[in-house]
Amino acid sequence: MARDPRAARLDDDPFAKIDDNQPVGKGTSQHIRVVIQPGQPNPFEPFLKGFFDVGGPRVVKHEGSFFHFSQRELKDLALSLVAFSLGLSFMFHGGVVRGMLGQGNALLVTIPLYFALAIVAFGPAFIIHELAHKFVARHYGCWAEFRADPAGLRTGVLIAFFIGFLFMAPGAVMVAGNVNRRQNGMISLAGPASNLCMWLLGLPVLLLIPEGGVLGIAVYYWMVANAILGAFNMLPFGPLDGRKIKEWSGPVFWVFLTIFLGLVYLTILPGGQDLLLG
Repeated sequence: MARDPRAARLDDDPFAKIDDNQPVGKGTSQHIRVVIQPGQPNPFEPFLKGFFDVGGPRVVKHEGSFFHFSQRELKDLALSLVAFSLGLSFMFHGGVVRGMLGQGNALLVTIPLYFALAIVAFGPAFIIHELAHKFVARHYGCWAEFRADPAGLRTGVLIAFFIGFLFMAPGAVMVAGNVNRRQNGMISLAGPASNLCMWLLGLPVLLLIPEGGVLGIAVYYWMVANAILGAFNMLPFGPLDGRKIKEWSGPVFWVFLTIFLGLVYLTILPGGQDLLLG
């Protein structure tokens, strides 16, 4: 279906025609605008490098199943999940600076345990957030796949190992296609909205199960993960979702930012926890 030419573009198309099988100028060439394009000059470098330095072959728009995953995408998702969870395990131990290595042989047990906790509690917050971006972009007819950033993953794991602090740019969903400002805002909002839904799903479970058990700990960290990830991504700068949401709609941005600040307060801060758990 032809797109309304009056629809507002986010920016000019960097490509007039793209076709791997035909020289430029042939009538069969594709029209693709890259919304998130690695390698473009940007004043936020090198901060953006951890999010956009993904490389790889030229984009080929997939026309098949809505739920299509390429082999590279599945590999990148798995790699990011493992590295993210390992970094969290090191963070929970405090890193070398806070005496992690002094725990000796106990690390052989505690590191795998915390790794498993991170997979269960934090993994869905990260993976579903990224897949929400992907599927909403696909809904608007775009090509969309997750791409990991190996350099960002390595750096994040090393920082967590040495100083016990996790700052990691695991990658991002690469999106190509013609979208207007509202559609791009909706694609960006899908990630934080998924974190809000997962936080709400965990709330009744947390309130009903006994405190201190394994399930209670996992559900609590599930809610912590979704509150933090959603709040962080709502920040309105750099490559984060909040900037694109704010450019589309200021009211939507402020509503979701306020919600996530509230979730962080309820989930993490002592006063909020007392209010939440009664």
